Amino acid sequence: MAAKPTTQDSFLSRLLHNQILIPLAALLLLAVFNLIADPSFFKISLGHNSNGDPVLSGYLITIIDYGSELAILAIGMTLVTAASGGQDISVGATIAISGSVLLRVLCGTDTRPEVLHSPIIVAFLVSLLAAMLCGAFNGALVAFFKIQPMVATLILFTAGRSIAAWVNNNELPMITEARFSYFGGYIPGIPIPTPFFIAILVFIATWALLKFTNLGLYVQSVGINEKTARLNGLNPEIIKLGTYVLLGVCVAVAGLIKVSRLSTINYSVIAKDIEMDAILAVALGGNALSGGKFNMSTSVLGAYVIQFLTTTLYKFDVQSDALSAYKAVVVIILVVISAPTVREKTSAFFRKLRTPDGAAKRG
Repeated sequence: MAAKPTTQDSFLSRLLHNQILIPLAALLLLAVFNLIADPSFFKISLGHNSNGDPVLSGYLITIIDYGSELAILAIGMTLVTAASGGQDISVGATIAISGSVLLRVLCGTDTRPEVLHSPIIVAFLVSLLAAMLCGAFNGALVAFFKIQPMVATLILFTAGRSIAAWVNNNELPMITEARFSYFGGYIPGIPIPTPFFIAILVFIATWALLKFTNLGLYVQSVGINEKTARLNGLNPEIIKLGTYVLLGVCVAVAGLIKVSRLSTINYSVIAKDIEMDAILAVALGGNALSGGKFNMSTSVLGAYVIQFLTTTLYKFDVQSDALSAYKAVVVIILVVISAPTVREKTSAFFRKLRTPDGAAKRG
């Protein structure tokens, strides 16, 4: 007669199947590694920037600063993945487009304007529209033309940076307006990087959208079984299109941060390979890359873990060209660990250890 599962067995089973386990385990592993290798990794100091404003600095501040861009993209990528069962690989190129549009509106035809030609909010709204149109283009190919997401988004992945350069006649506008640098830097008097607050606002807005509407349920339904969703009165094409447009919104916000950091743009380098990090953040969050159920919070946590890994690698002088190789190893490990078969066998193994027969064998 099979032994009844105990409360401890039930807790262990829930823990092994909890999505947050993987990103938390990865975060703990990185934290322990850095604590042993160099405890100064966790040092945070208060200093002053070039304008004399107080700012916090340290590796942890770098993580929450640059990780916030990735977290914003991971939010949109999670929705796209859940609904379409695929990923958007044109995110970096679309950031270049939206950033170039932003600079075009702010600078006009003057590459070094002394005064901005338009208010920053107006320029951002125009760049937001451009990014949403890019998202709608990708979404239409996926939803209505039934093209695989990675193939559909390959178009903008290939042509996006050329389009971005064309928007500004292949010139590199430069903005000297101090207020513009606040979005990618620090607001005077606040020592914490602004992108962290922007990421919080985007997360809260998305959480509210999913909480007070049926969007999250619709996205999961379409991702799990599109035919069943259609029979239940949903329109899978519109839902998929909507998720790509929402990703476009996230891209525009990330583009604002990116361009604000530099006060200019480099079309071929800006946000290079960031789409891979966004996809990895979704996977690290325990979300199935084949679509269906999703957890936004774990994706955001996964984004900061990815930045934690990137910052750690840079700290130990790993060349930027080699970063992809290290992250590829992480992807392989994640795919194996998150596989349902592996999780089931792991749960069965621990259950077996706790049965009398298993205990006797150990004895």
